Amino acid sequence: MSKLRNTATVIGNVGAQPTFTEFKEGKKVASFSIATKETYALDSGNILTKTDWHRVSAWGKKADIIQKYVSKGDKIGIEGKLTTRVVEKDGTTYYNTHIEVREIELMNNQKS
Repeated sequence: MSKLRNTATVIGNVGAQPTFTEFKEGKKVASFSIATKETYALDSGNILTKTDWHRVSAWGKKADIIQKYVSKGDKIGIEGKLTTRVVEKDGTTYYNTHIEVREIELMNNQKS
């Protein structure tokens, strides 16, 4: 287990059209969200569906792939690391956790 590392794997649907930011030094980042759903039965027999939202960022060539091939609603698989940014605003501290992409799998994209 010495090779364990900070890893998150998510397969779901892109929640909104990805946005892109280009920096002066030529770096590009794609930002988007992925929705995952889990459906299960309660003891009462009722079916419950739970949706979780995951913030995602992809840098460089991965951002180029997202820009070219990914749109709202597309099914996508990503593997990456969890990253938390601390933001202070008006005396309040906010923690924003997102997944920084290492690998991308386009799963039902019609543009490819």
